[in-house]
Amino acid sequence: MENVIAAIDIWSSKIKTVIWVFASQEEVNNWIPSFNVLWIWISESNAIRKGNILDMEEFKNNLESSLIEAEKMSWEQMVWAFLSFNSSSMDVASNKWIIAVSGEEIDYSDIDRALDMAKNWVDLPNREILKVIPDTFTVDVEEGIKSPIWMAWRKLEVNTNIFSISKNILNNMKKAVSDIWLEIYDIYPNIISSPEWVLTKRQKELWVVVIDIWASTTWVTVYEEWTLKHSAVIPLGWESVTNDIALWVRTSIDVAEKLKIEQWDVSPSMEEEFRDKEINLANMFPWEEWDVSIKYLSQILTARYREILFFVKEELKRIWKDWMLPEGAVIIWWWAKMKGLTPLVKDVLRLPVIVGVPLERWTISETSISDPSFAWVIWTMILAKKYSLNNSSFWFSFNPKWIWDSFVKLIKKILP
Repeated sequence: MENVIAAIDIWSSKIKTVIWVFASQEEVNNWIPSFNVLWIWISESNAIRKGNILDMEEFKNNLESSLIEAEKMSWEQMVWAFLSFNSSSMDVASNKWIIAVSGEEIDYSDIDRALDMAKNWVDLPNREILKVIPDTFTVDVEEGIKSPIWMAWRKLEVNTNIFSISKNILNNMKKAVSDIWLEIYDIYPNIISSPEWVLTKRQKELWVVVIDIWASTTWVTVYEEWTLKHSAVIPLGWESVTNDIALWVRTSIDVAEKLKIEQWDVSPSMEEEFRDKEINLANMFPWEEWDVSIKYLSQILTARYREILFFVKEELKRIWKDWMLPEGAVIIWWWAKMKGLTPLVKDVLRLPVIVGVPLERWTISETSISDPSFAWVIWTMILAKKYSLNNSSFWFSFNPKWIWDSFVKLIKKILP
């Protein structure tokens, strides 16, 4: 089938593979094209922590399992894929550069040249640049320009956000994908993919912060006037919450993880409502022989999330936007569904808060992708269309390498 693409989202405990197809060639040309999800497959990921592969063989098995199951159910064979993942080694740097315009008007080659110069003159030892995202342009003396294409000026200045990652981590990720006979068409850091999908034009026009808590990191992105104004990676995540529960409840990590998922609640009313109620761990885990106070568990959860939100608040202070964001905060991923979290974020950040979810357009086999946990992989598909496939011959050209890779991959799968 034409226009069939795969997107793979890799994180510490799950690997999500989505295979989709754009509905028609006319819709492919739209900014947010209409596409049909052929299948989604979620598999375990037990060999990666903080974006770093701990066991290459196990990670490749997890990755291949997710891809093969998605291919089976969609009746498609994939050779190319778009990758999105998060790593604690991800970093965001800012830089600006000024160039002289070569012709009478600014064209795309001038913008590419400005972005290349801004990227090349940043000192990033042992790191590889993933994406260079322009913030604003200055044309001669006119500041704050979003798109200077075809403007008749002589000098162009660009402010950029440069996303980079450790070369070792990225090379290991590329090797794992290559070893399962899959080519990476492009890579998108999740810090830029998920906010794009959950934010409206109105939200991005005014100041808004997106808070995305991962296993070991928390990603903060701030938008204003449709541009990315500030990004930061905080080295704390929901694994810290699990560790806290294991430490203070005196139990194992597995028990702590289940308690966190099944008993999560950071509501301010917890202390009064469940003052004397307890959880009998023996009902959940036969080897545990004591009770845990629900109030005590709530206090553990609340303390750690307050700490994470404190560092988010510090990032807002760095750009002088503490409690001064008209569109407030948007929280995403499954942690956003925690009971009582919205009032907690409001209390700490002093901002209006909403939970961001992808639009409800596609439902497949009773599994809706309108869920915060699918925000990254869905918008990776949209960014693939916007930045990687618009001017590519990928769709309709005859590519001998594609034919050869498909043949090799098929032979590898059928051999014992």
